Amino acid sequence: MKKVCVITGGGSGMGLAAAMLLGKDHYIIIAGRTVSKLEGAINELKAKGIEAEAQACDVSDRKSVENLARRAKEIGTVASVIHSAGISPNMGEAQSIIEINALGTINVNEVFYEVMEAGSCLVNISSMAAYMMPEKILPVKAYKLSLTNKELFMKKVMGRVKLFPKKVRSGISYSISKNFVVWYGKAQAVKFGKKGIRILSISPGSFETPMGEVEKASIMPLLEKSAFNRMGKVEEIGELIAFCASGKPGYLTGTDILCDGGCIAGRMK
Repeated sequence: MKKVCVITGGGSGMGLAAAMLLGKDHYIIIAGRTVSKLEGAINELKAKGIEAEAQACDVSDRKSVENLARRAKEIGTVASVIHSAGISPNMGEAQSIIEINALGTINVNEVFYEVMEAGSCLVNISSMAAYMMPEKILPVKAYKLSLTNKELFMKKVMGRVKLFPKKVRSGISYSISKNFVVWYGKAQAVKFGKKGIRILSISPGSFETPMGEVEKASIMPLLEKSAFNRMGKVEEIGELIAFCASGKPGYLTGTDILCDGGCIAGRMK
């Protein structure tokens, strides 16, 4: 049986960088909403001798995620899942951001929990934006509803977002969605641990990726005050993601790792 690594949103950027490393001893499945857009990534992987394939998956659609998990299980043992699919403030409206980033995380985690086995790992990709919103704005009390009543969860979260002017709602929605991803991994650690599965999140700062370029203008003031005063390279975050998803840090679970070049630390001055 092959060891399978599933990467949502892995057609470029940090997901693809992690695939290049994990592909040395895993069969790689890269998932995205449009398979044709993943062909370049698959060709890059195969050029390095990595077994890989692309699968269509919309993480906000539960059945689509179930189809992805079913395919992964057909190939072998699902050793790791890297959930990096998501959209940024400039890529969608406020509600779409919550549906894709938050509900998408729930779908991927719940579905793959059923097919993963002891010794496996699920890494959710959050963002340093998770740490940038004042706590009094975050609807943290509503997060638990995601475990029992997703419709009410959406209603409560969007109710909080709609308290703000329309022009800033996408940004507010993004920060809330990524803060939720961090919370979710911690909240699910014991449940996953009972099956011997590790679950954690990584919160990247601004990296040289297609999404990073879209948001570069808005992030420059933070970079100027950061420890390194530059965007990160995808290879740097790829190494971290691949290490966490591998079996090496076997005691690492239920936590978030902030990898932002000191951006959040810079705000503490």
